[in-house]
Amino acid sequence: MSVTVMGVRCRRQRVTVLFVDIVGFTALVDELDCADVHALQKDYFAAVSAIVRDGGGVVEKFVGDAVMAVFGIRTGGREGAATAVRAGLRVQEALRGRRLAGRFEVRTRVGLATGEVIVDLDAARDGGHGMVSGSVVTTAARLQAYAPHDTTVVCATTRELTGDVIAYQDLPPAVLAGKTAPVGLWRALHPQVVSPRVLRAAIPRTRVLAHQP
Repeated sequence: MSVTVMGVRCRRQRVTVLFVDIVGFTALVDELDCADVHALQKDYFAAVSAIVRDGGGVVEKFVGDAVMAVFGIRTGGREGAATAVRAGLRVQEALRGRRLAGRFEVRTRVGLATGEVIVDLDAARDGGHGMVSGSVVTTAARLQAYAPHDTTVVCATTRELTGDVIAYQDLPPAVLAGKTAPVGLWRALHPQVVSPRVLRAAIPRTRVLAHQP
């Protein structure tokens, strides 16, 4: 249900937030002319944005070498989480071995977290800075910063929602900046083939009935 708070149309819902950045970006750009940095960023942002949009996500912001994207605003929690994880894996696959701006090979790391937020419905578009508010944004950023190079790391909620469609590897719990207790981590490996029976079980009953004659 949508509400208006201080003149802003808002909705409380569950989404998945994705952060991706380039490993060693600061050291790399310190050796480059600003024109080269611009060319690298432009190619990188275009590649990531295309994958995010193809998966139904929305690019919230670019900051330096980081991209923040939000999934599930339109599709819902479970489907949004699955498309977000697939997008993270696709980003790394697309950039692995690719020379950005024709010159620069990079490695990335991706963090994803799923949780409840307030969505600013008028800002829910590409470049809509501040479109979501909630602790899940910080959690996703911390997971991305902690992730080993060339990996996609997710929180427990994302893992729970997508374990039937994504293969995961357990990682040791980690103490993340600002968190008072260790946080469970999982590394996403690849999408899994899902049988029709499992897929039907994952779809809410109301949706299944809607497709019956």
